[in-house]
Amino acid sequence: MQTIRIRFILMFLMLLASTLALAEKADRDKPIDIEADTLTSNDAKKTTTYTGNVILTQGTLVIHADKLIVREDAEGFQHSTSTGNPTTFRQKMEGKNEFITGSGQRIEYDGRMDKVQLYVKAWVKRGLDVVNGEYIMYDAGAEYAEVIGGPQAATASNPKGRVRAVIQPKSVKKAATGAADTPSATSPDTPQ
Repeated sequence: MQTIRIRFILMFLMLLASTLALAEKADRDKPIDIEADTLTSNDAKKTTTYTGNVILTQGTLVIHADKLIVREDAEGFQHSTSTGNPTTFRQKMEGKNEFITGSGQRIEYDGRMDKVQLYVKAWVKRGLDVVNGEYIMYDAGAEYAEVIGGPQAATASNPKGRVRAVIQPKSVKKAATGAADTPSATSPDTPQ
């Protein structure tokens, strides 16, 4: 049973890491460390559920969630759902001294489609560039992304919850290299 649980999580991490095209490739070969208050495994349904302050680490990838469910479908594809208030991820970008981070109330990964979806007050930040919305989807196979706004994405500075993207000019990005991985002050409107 322990081998099946580890295999589920390993597949989830490898697939999640592969969807983040610029993520640290070496992370896939690193051991996985998972902490949670409880773990429930159902071999018949091919699901494993981690609950209570879930912290998953593999190399530079760190996922925080209240709950993480990993399942395998009949064809062997891995799928996962992490939930929290919020659930977050952070991973170093390949060959750069900066991180890609993201957050939402729910993050889903579809191994068959190689697609990541972030729901409710979702944001993804790469270096100094950031995009916010109620829903963010990235399809690695099609190299396609979609961001949708809505009332649940509303903040004090964006009361209508419209999609918001901040893209820095290359000159600012070059000047900030190395500073992007330094934690900054956060507010509800400013993802870290």
